[in-house]
Amino acid sequence: MCATCGCGGDSAAMITVLRDQPHEHDQHHHEHEHHQGHGHYHEHDDPHGHDHDHADHVHVPVTETVTLEQKVLAKNDRLAQHNRERLRRSGIVALNITSSPGAGKTTLLERTLGDLDDRPVAVIEGDQETLLDAERIKATGCRVVQINTGSGCHLDAEMLRHALDELDPAPGTLLFIENVGNLVCPALFDLGELAKVVVFSVTEGTDKPLKYPHMFAAADLVVVNKIDLIPYVDFDLTRCAEYAHSINPGVPILPVSAITGEGLPSWYAWISGQLSPPSASLEEATTPA
Repeated sequence: MCATCGCGGDSAAMITVLRDQPHEHDQHHHEHEHHQGHGHYHEHDDPHGHDHDHADHVHVPVTETVTLEQKVLAKNDRLAQHNRERLRRSGIVALNITSSPGAGKTTLLERTLGDLDDRPVAVIEGDQETLLDAERIKATGCRVVQINTGSGCHLDAEMLRHALDELDPAPGTLLFIENVGNLVCPALFDLGELAKVVVFSVTEGTDKPLKYPHMFAAADLVVVNKIDLIPYVDFDLTRCAEYAHSINPGVPILPVSAITGEGLPSWYAWISGQLSPPSASLEEATTPA
C-alpha cells in the first residue's frame, strides 16, 4: 500500500489502446500491462529487525511514513521531469485535467474536442476500471489510450510515460490527460504536464476549495462547471472565487457549462494561451537537443 496516498500498490496499471487497425506497438503491449506499483516504493521491512512495543516507540511509524513519502514523490518527480523534457522536445502541450467524480470533465472534453479542429489533439484517460470514458472520447474521432489504475487513486509520471509510448502523439499535439476522479492525490503527483486544471461543479458546494486546499493551490486554472444548474442549487460563485483565491491568489476561475456551452469561449481562449503556434512547436521538435 502506498504510504503517500493509501492507494493499493499491489495492483497493475492497465494501459489500453483504442483503435480499429493493428498498431506497430502491439507486440510490446504486454510490457505495459505488467507495470507494477504506480512508480512507488514498498519498503515496509522493519529497519530494526525486531518487534516493537509501540507504546514505547510511537515515533517510529511516523518517521518511516515521512521517509517513504519522500522517496515516492522524489522518484515520481524525476520521472515527471523526463516526461516534461520529452513533451517539450516534441512541442506537445499537455494539460492535466483533475476533478472529483462526476464533475463533468469527460463531458467538457467531448465538447472541447468537437470545437477545436485546428491542431492535432489526443487524450489519455485515467480511471480505476472500465473503458467507458475512453470509448466516449474515441467516438469524437480523437486518438485516445486508457489507463486503468485498479485500486490506485491517481495517475503518476511512470504511467504517463508508458501511455505516451503507446499513444505516440505527433509533434505539436495538444494532449489532454484526464486524471482519476479524486481531489487529493493528483495534487501531489506531477506528471510532467504544462498545466494542471481543476474542474468542479456547482453541485459540489461553494466551499470546495477550502475542503481540498492542496488541489486548488496546485491549480493553474479552476473551471466551475454546470453553471446552468446554479438556479437549482445552493451555490455562491462570488464566495467560491474568494475561497479559491485565498488559497491560490490570482488563479483564473472560469464558470462554464459543458452542456449549454456557456463560458466555453473563455475556456478555449485559455487553452489557446497555453499553445505556441504549431509551426514553432514543429520547428522546436526537429531541432537537435
